[in-house]
Amino acid sequence: MEKKVLSFSTRLMHGTSRPCPTTGSLTPPLYQTSTFVFDHMQQGADRFAGEEEGYIYTRLGNPTVSDLEAKMADLEGAEAAIAFGSGMAAVSGVLFHLLKSGDHVICSDGIYGCTYGLLRLLEERFGVEITYVDMTRPEKVEEAIRPRTRVVYLETPVNPTMKLIDLKAVSGIARRAGASVVVDNTFATPYLQRPLECGADYVVHSATKYLGGHGDLIAGVALGKKEEMDAIRISTLKDIGGVLSPFDAWLLMRGIRTLAVRMDRHVENAKKVARWLEDHPQVKEVLYPGLESHPQFEVARRQMDAPGGVISFRVAGGLEGARAFLDSVRLCHLTVSLGEVSTLVQHPASMTHSVIPEEIRERMGITGDLVRISIGLEDPNDILSDLEEALRISRGTVAFNENP
Repeated sequence: MEKKVLSFSTRLMHGTSRPCPTTGSLTPPLYQTSTFVFDHMQQGADRFAGEEEGYIYTRLGNPTVSDLEAKMADLEGAEAAIAFGSGMAAVSGVLFHLLKSGDHVICSDGIYGCTYGLLRLLEERFGVEITYVDMTRPEKVEEAIRPRTRVVYLETPVNPTMKLIDLKAVSGIARRAGASVVVDNTFATPYLQRPLECGADYVVHSATKYLGGHGDLIAGVALGKKEEMDAIRISTLKDIGGVLSPFDAWLLMRGIRTLAVRMDRHVENAKKVARWLEDHPQVKEVLYPGLESHPQFEVARRQMDAPGGVISFRVAGGLEGARAFLDSVRLCHLTVSLGEVSTLVQHPASMTHSVIPEEIRERMGITGDLVRISIGLEDPNDILSDLEEALRISRGTVAFNENP
């Protein structure tokens, strides 16, 4: 009998998950332990030698974490996944695996500030060369290829400028050059976008965001071919030690079960807010892949199932206009991070991307007037009411400062 293929939404709740065979527990058990007992010395020796499967020590593997990894591999269509203690641990784990001194990385011109900081560390201390290019134009990637190019690293949508990158086009260029493509899929999640299907070699997530969904954990995931993931597990994960705790893995699996219904509401609300912002006189520009005004709107339609829940926009009045707006929100929380049930708003240039030198930030489009908002699950009319009041105060503050 042919096995029925389950829909994505059903796989979120079922898929690789099964009731506990020992107790019948519907909820996956939490193995909150640091180490595991061997039956005899030879068993311990065999497990350390890789000649027998089994758990040794939670830094090397844990049943709860393994359940999460199997779930994520299924959702992204990957051969294997590794869970990490943070999104940056996942990014570091993959890049440390792929790169050595003298290698070259091509990176999208606009990335999370801490990823930029990591790349700068690799450049300054370990002799890895980095080139930032506008990957919305795939020919720029081709022009930047060198003999030592080993990695093409990108975000799509790009944080926080919301640029979109054609994954199939860029992956094809990288493959011809013998370089690996690493895609940060945090903003989209596998519910909206699956980079491996478009030719990418590795996917990384800050699972803290939409995957967890409730702002109560820090986690990361890396995905790819099993051979590569095994190599990362026994090197950068084991020896650097950025592992995920069993409890956070358990929380993350709980969050993943509601990913579809949450993302549908995030997207529905974001579309309403984006259209409203686009018509507001205090807003100079709205950057959201779900708007036809977005430069890569057609790319979004091709490779994303929906445009996501994050919007960036430029407030009239420059930095002071943005400051007045951000200081005036009340329902929306002025805080970094994204992807949880509440609406979160922040100022990338002075917060998440402040580590990037100002001249480079400006060139990337991360200007003082840019605000990033992660739309939550509240009633959209309440979100709009809060934004309207904050923009009204911003408009009045800027007008007062401009008229002595």
